Amino acid sequence: MVDFSLKGKTALVTGASRGIGESIAKTLAAYGAEVILASRKIQDLKKVEDTITGGGGKAFSFACNTGDMAQVGALFDEVKKRCPKLDILVNNAATNPYFGDVLGADEAVWEKTVAVNMKGYFFISQYAAKMMKESGGGSIVNVASINGIRPAPFQGIYSITKAAVIAMTKSFAKELAANNIRVNALLPGLTDTKFSSVMVHNDELMQKVILPTIPLGRAAHPDEMAGIVLYLVSDAASFTTGATFVVDGGALA
Repeated sequence: MVDFSLKGKTALVTGASRGIGESIAKTLAAYGAEVILASRKIQDLKKVEDTITGGGGKAFSFACNTGDMAQVGALFDEVKKRCPKLDILVNNAATNPYFGDVLGADEAVWEKTVAVNMKGYFFISQYAAKMMKESGGGSIVNVASINGIRPAPFQGIYSITKAAVIAMTKSFAKELAANNIRVNALLPGLTDTKFSSVMVHNDELMQKVILPTIPLGRAAHPDEMAGIVLYLVSDAASFTTGATFVVDGGALA
């Protein structure tokens, strides 16, 4: 039988305070994992933590701006202090501070987007993989975007960073396979989160421009992204690495 149980495993989920990250964290906890919740604002994380522990799950929160390497180092110091091993990493924290044409983007928005979406993913994966190597293996899932395959208008820098995440996923997968560490990527389509509210809550934009490109005719709910992540981090995906999974309602079909 296919086994999706995560009992006895420890998972770190970044960007876990809301949206896709929150749904993933709750799902992993529901299947038995102890979940480390990371995001910038501790008060938002505590709400997710309380929901998980209130339902009988295990979780603890740690505030971390994943674009700040000092904070990333402090996060892993805490993880090592509390947990004998790390089995799962979900890189989900992301930013998109600029919605506009590429000619109008300045260095500040470039630096911020790259720091979180690329640099953060890389070094968090590096920290996590070193822990996983010591304990015999693990699974990393990078949340990228379909924008990494088909860049979206006025989201140039964001799309570039998500393309880099796809390449990063494949690079890490090839190099870490010998250590029994699997690395895969989730590529969500438009999802109804605060992150994408500038589009989802613009009725004219949705009806005239966006929904006609999505065969299922709607935005996704964050919970609809959690199932594929559960598969990827479980033993059911023991022969799956270096893969990208598009969950977009048919937008790229």
